[in-house]
Amino acid sequence: MTQLRLGTTAGRATLAAAVLASGMAFLDTTIVTVALPAIGEDLSAKLSGLQWTITGYTLTLAAFVLLGGALGDRHGRRKIFLVGVGWFTVASIACGFAPTIEILIAARILQGVGAALLTPGSLAILQSSFAPSDRARVIGAWSGLSGVATAVGPFVGGWLIDALNWRAVFFLNVPLAVAVFWLGRRMPESRNPVARHTRFDVAGTVLGALGLAGLTYAMIATPEEGFGSPAVWAGFAVGLFCLVTFVAVERRRSRPGVGISDREGRPRIIAMMPMSLFRSRTFSLLNAYTVVVYGAMGGLLFFLAIQLQTVSGYSALEAGIATLPMTLLLLVGSGRSAALAARIGPRPQLVIGPLLCVAGTLLLLAVDENTLYWRDVLPGAIVFGLGLTAQVAPLTASVLSAVDDTYAGIASGINNAAARAASLLAVAALPMIVGLAGAAYANPEAFDSGYHQALLWCAGGLAVGALLAAFLHPPRRTPPSA
Repeated sequence: MTQLRLGTTAGRATLAAAVLASGMAFLDTTIVTVALPAIGEDLSAKLSGLQWTITGYTLTLAAFVLLGGALGDRHGRRKIFLVGVGWFTVASIACGFAPTIEILIAARILQGVGAALLTPGSLAILQSSFAPSDRARVIGAWSGLSGVATAVGPFVGGWLIDALNWRAVFFLNVPLAVAVFWLGRRMPESRNPVARHTRFDVAGTVLGALGLAGLTYAMIATPEEGFGSPAVWAGFAVGLFCLVTFVAVERRRSRPGVGISDREGRPRIIAMMPMSLFRSRTFSLLNAYTVVVYGAMGGLLFFLAIQLQTVSGYSALEAGIATLPMTLLLLVGSGRSAALAARIGPRPQLVIGPLLCVAGTLLLLAVDENTLYWRDVLPGAIVFGLGLTAQVAPLTASVLSAVDDTYAGIASGINNAAARAASLLAVAALPMIVGLAGAAYANPEAFDSGYHQALLWCAGGLAVGALLAAFLHPPRRTPPSA
């Protein structure tokens, strides 16, 4: 297959399509957060309903992103990528027309499935299609611009909510999808040739989804139903049982020395999460790092968006503008960050990045009912943005460098699943930990207390990420034997 170069028309179109599509998926992890107070007021939702509006999306994204990577490896990454874009767009339209919080949550769950199909494909296409000499720059550009889409979400969402209403944040995806389909005409097709002779890991997919769903339900329900509720205990039990069983199933399907066929000559089931990949110490540490860092970031963005509106009295647009420095720093610095990591190795930036985010998080503790933007919000947003800039591109490149190119789709899927599951569980768990429930998101005094406690937990998670990064070694390719 002819490898693309970044300076060609096809190379630029492929990168643009991947960035726009993954940007849509990442945008919807943050753009909806700033809309939560408006959604709650319009649809008369409780805090649990708002949590499910966020976690319903990240649940199916985290649970099925591994399947999305496997489908792309087998049937064609471009084909599954474009199917995901279409699915995501239709679900976005359903979200925009949702008349109740229950229907909105259901549409968000479907939207997450579409995101799971397109997200791993966007990065795997770049990794497999571009010449090796261009990959660092391409992945750096993808990381930076996709990160910008994540960070710009609150700003764009705030403007749309104030100018129109919260439903407009979902209809925004329609013109973006049209652009992706137009650019996608030049995108090359790629596959993993081994994956064509395998069967899908249905059991692993179902167990992973049920495990995350059980834990999410239990943590969201605990503040309102009480920890002693049979339903809460059932959620915890089902979640833990399914996740433990998931690991056992994946380990059995990752035994070394097994060919592409079983003893009866049938195509072998390929594991959703091949445990052989985790023989790479670097790959294992990078995914643990992703869990703690992205969990902390997801929790902080969730609480900050509501704190600024409920406690500080900001409009949706003002709350979105408050985090704009993070966006600008990612836009300006991600390419340089990727280039620096390529020269000196990723470890220094993966250590410094979370530590800067810790400092930014602690500065944002100053946000309260008497907030002045220049004094209480801007310094924390700048320092936090510098931390994101330092770590986002090096993390993505390091994960892909830790495995052989053949497993780019699966590795990308695993790391995406780790990031989304971490954010999902943080949004579900933090309100439970700090004692928020019901209509607390609309009560300034109650939410302010929970906000400060939650940010301390987020700072702790980021500090753990820095500690994990200190034990990293330069990535080495270690093709799994499974």
